[in-house]
Order: sequence, then C-alpha cells, then structure tokens
Amino acid sequence: MTEDRTPAVAENPEAADTGAQEQFKGRKNGLYSEVSDELAASMKSGWADTELRGLEPLPQSPYAAARRARLSAAYPGERLVIPAGNLRVRANDTEYNFRAASEYVHLTGDQTEDAVLVAEPTGATGHDFGLYLRPRSNRENGEFWLDGYGELWVGRRHSLGEAEQLLGLPARDVRKAAEELTAATPAPTRLVRGYDAGLEAALADVLDEEKDAEFKEFLSGLRLVKDEFEIGELRAACAATVNGFTDAVRELSQAVATSERWIEGTFWRRARVEGNDVGYGSICAAGPHATTLHWVRNDGDVRPGELLLLDAGVETHTLYTADVTRTLPINGRFNELQRKIYQAVYDAQEAGIAAVRPGGRFRDFHDASQRVLAERLLAWGLLDASVYDVEKVLELGLQRRWTLHGTGHMLGLDVHDCAHSRREVHVDALLEPGMVLTVEPGLYFQQDDLTVPEEYRGIGIRIEDDILVTAEGNENLSAGLPRRAEDVEAWMATLAG
Repeated sequence: MTEDRTPAVAENPEAADTGAQEQFKGRKNGLYSEVSDELAASMKSGWADTELRGLEPLPQSPYAAARRARLSAAYPGERLVIPAGNLRVRANDTEYNFRAASEYVHLTGDQTEDAVLVAEPTGATGHDFGLYLRPRSNRENGEFWLDGYGELWVGRRHSLGEAEQLLGLPARDVRKAAEELTAATPAPTRLVRGYDAGLEAALADVLDEEKDAEFKEFLSGLRLVKDEFEIGELRAACAATVNGFTDAVRELSQAVATSERWIEGTFWRRARVEGNDVGYGSICAAGPHATTLHWVRNDGDVRPGELLLLDAGVETHTLYTADVTRTLPINGRFNELQRKIYQAVYDAQEAGIAAVRPGGRFRDFHDASQRVLAERLLAWGLLDASVYDVEKVLELGLQRRWTLHGTGHMLGLDVHDCAHSRREVHVDALLEPGMVLTVEPGLYFQQDDLTVPEEYRGIGIRIEDDILVTAEGNENLSAGLPRRAEDVEAWMATLAG
C-alpha cells in the first residue's frame, strides 16, 4: 500500500485552481503542503481520451431487466429507491473492500459504491428505471487528483455513458440524487434501508418504516427462483469451490506445519483467482474447533489423526456464491469412530437431498435429515431408547443438543439468500424448479459434553452441498467433491504430496 492517499490540497488558496481548492478544502496531506500554479495547470491537460465506445451490454443485463419488470408490477404508482451502499471505514482512513447490496446487484448487474437505482412511477402502472452513479473524476477542477477518491488514487471508473451501454439504463450524477429525489413530484416512496444513511436522511419525511420493511421482504423473495443466468453463475461458483477444496487438501501438510490459517489462505487464493472473493468467512476448523459452528478465527493447530471441517465458498465476479462443507481426516484415513459418525451424517444428507424436489415442502429436507440423526443417536445409546422413540425425540427436539442448526438455506447472491423474504413464500412454501439451497446436516460433540462417551468429545462433522431444484427432482451442483467416506479417502490419497 502507498503511504497515504490523502489529496494534495494546497494550504495557499492562490496555489491551485480556486474551484478545486474550495471543493476539496479542509483535507490534509501527508506528502505535499502546497500545489504550485504550474503543477495545477499541468494536471488539467495532456490526458488522452479514454472513453470506451460501442460497449456490449453485460450478460446479465436482460435478466436484470426482467427482474425490474416484476418489481414494477408489484408496486404501481410508487417511487422505489434501491441503493448500492457506501464505503465503510475499517480503521482511520482505510475502508473495507466494497461489496454492493444484493438487492441492487440483482436488479442492475452493477457493483459500484454510492450508486442508486430509482424506479419512477409513470402513472397508475409502469415505471421508468434509472441509475444514479459516480461519474468519472473531473480533471478541470482538480477532482481527479486532489480528491482522495479521485481516479488517480482509486483507479478509473466507467463514465455515465459507458454505464448506460453496459447496464441498459439511463444514468445521472449520484451527487444530485438526494436533491432531485426530494424535489421530485410527490409520490408514495419506498427505500431499502441500511445501505445509504445520507439518502435515508434526505428522504426521511416521505418514508414509512413499515412499508420499507415490507419492500425489503419483497426484494428478498424476488430472488427465490433463479433464472438461467443465475444458475450458470452458481455452477461456476461450485466449480471454483471444488478447485479451492482440492488446493486445500494438496497443501494439508503445510497446514500441519503451520495452522488452520494456511488452509484459509490457500482457499482464498483460489477464490481471488477464479472469482471475486470468498462468499463468506471461511470456516477452517480442525480438531475440536469443528464443534464451533462459525469458527472463523482459523488460528488453531492442524493435527494428524483429527478431522478438518472446511466450510467455504467462492463468490463469482457477479457476486453469486457457493457454500460447501467437507469434513476430512487430516491424515487421510478415518478412524473407526470418526467413520461411524461420518456415515450417520452422510446418510442424513442423502435423506435430505432425496427430499428436495418440486412440490415438496421447504422444511422436508430438514425433517428427513433430522430423523436419520435422531435414529442414530438412539441406536448409539446417547438418547435413552427405553424412554424415547424417534417420534418423541423429534417432537421434543432432543437431537438438537448435537445437531444444533437447521439443515440448509437458500443460496444465491447471499450465502443465506432470501433470508428476509416472507415466511409464506419461503420456509412455509413449496419448492419450485430454479430454487437453489444447501443441504448440510451435522453432528457436534462438544469437548465438555459429559452426556457422551469421552471418545466422542471434540468431534464435529458436517457435509454440505448446493442443490438445484429441477423439474424432475434435483441436481447437486457441488457433486465434483466426493462425499462417501471411502471416496473422500481415495480422493485425498491422490492429492497427497
């Protein structure tokens, strides 16, 4: 990283372009305290025309247009405002890498910070959609280099004209968004909250919190059934994730010599090479850490003879993510107890996947998996079969001491996609072709759990795959990774270095 990207604002108002000095005054600079007239004049000129012309629309552009049409039909006569979000401070003058809001990306295909999609009602029905975006940096007034977010510092961005070609939407300067929206003809207005505090404040007088919450629910539900483009992206995410798991297994000896972070870094490298990033914080949980559901510290030892629970997913350049888990014997072979528990989880996952089909209830795959695990816990004597049968165990939820979590969730732009959607269209609904969900049963025996034999303690096993609902049944998008215990061992043997 360079020393400081704080802009080179002159302390002397006569030392640089007056407009630029006024626009960017008050910002300090760690490198220069003055800007000469000659430098200011030099920075205004001598730059080539880099405008891109004849651009083809993004591949997702027609799909995004179809999604916007469904949105328009749901809210006749209302103004709809969907922000992409702003940069968030990580520490002092550095920000987190920006990731646009899923609602915005789904409806535009764009991923730029500060952007806003607006649906302007055209009457009783229909909307005109348009974007507010950050234009290219102005070189005449010095914004290009005097502003710490100018293109000299952060890189070139598309002009408004280029964005219109790529996204198929008219684009305006986002710095005018709040002013123009507040001055627009009055109309019922909804906004997706939580992404752009400035815009929320500007529109506060015309917003209704309850209606905005319902709007977010609708947009979440709009993503339940994936279109052809989205399914293709999820296939690509799963394929890249298979490669990431393969890399991690190849480098297990390095992890043994260092820590779980070697595995995390290995998978992250693949995610950055084949995609945009990881879709969520990778869980690289070795030994007893596998019993912690969201173990993302990834700072523990990796010891032969124990298990590694690796839960990770590559996010594509269009922000669709995979979500896959495998539990692997670190030395390449399951011992007898590990294999027994693994087989129970595998059988539970098989039952869950078999329950994923069009017309089936969303909850069916969870119920099927939990039944198998409850039966095994009774058979192993961890639940008293003289007191409970499987029906009673499930009624009372006694298996949940060791199964802990739900068996899956929707998948897409978010790892827990559609999480804000209404219950009646999601968890209480029937599955449809085009839905993509995870099936991920697990068993987790905590180190301090005195209700199980000592040899069980510290073992955590989860198997997770990404399942597409098809017209005929389902398809496992992550089937490129082996699941059966013997297949896992054979696969690891081929990769041992």
